Amino acid sequence: MTAASPTDADLITAHAAGDAHAFSELVRRHRDRMWAVALRTVRDPEEAADALQDAFISAYRAAANFRAESQVTTWLHRIVVNACLDRVRRRQARPTVPLPETGHNEPATPRDSMADRETRLVIKEALNQLPEDQRAPIVLVDVEGYSVAETAELLGIAQGTVKSRCARGRAKLAKVLGHLRNPDADAGVPANESKRREGR
Repeated sequence: MTAASPTDADLITAHAAGDAHAFSELVRRHRDRMWAVALRTVRDPEEAADALQDAFISAYRAAANFRAESQVTTWLHRIVVNACLDRVRRRQARPTVPLPETGHNEPATPRDSMADRETRLVIKEALNQLPEDQRAPIVLVDVEGYSVAETAELLGIAQGTVKSRCARGRAKLAKVLGHLRNPDADAGVPANESKRREGR
């Protein structure tokens, strides 16, 4: 009869007691899932890898203070999300470099593909314009698919706060991204006028 594998909490305890291999096993168990969380949060593989490394270093150092008031995976999620948000804040503080214009000799990109890419860039830029306290819940709930309760636990805030911040963030996004629903409005063409033209 084989011995049962240690739980995540057992590994944390063993790590705090000086077991040199316990934390490595914890990382092995949850690395893929935490990588997915980091990648979905920052949307950049290099930034996600750096954020994940920062998170595991923080977890390694803080493991001795883990009090088992939540699941180890929830604790790790919170550390990873916080590391990602720290990187997002630092990235936003750096000046952006404008994209070079397309040269005449570059291959043409299909219009639909280009439009999709432009739309993603517009949405990403709109998210980046949100205050951090609104952006984080929006990303976790609307992009990541976490529940309000899970988001509240990850960010360490009340569920009501998550709901109100999401509502304010969505209202701002609706104003910024309204032209995506009605492109003619952005071009100064009334929607009903555009429909009349199409019907001719």
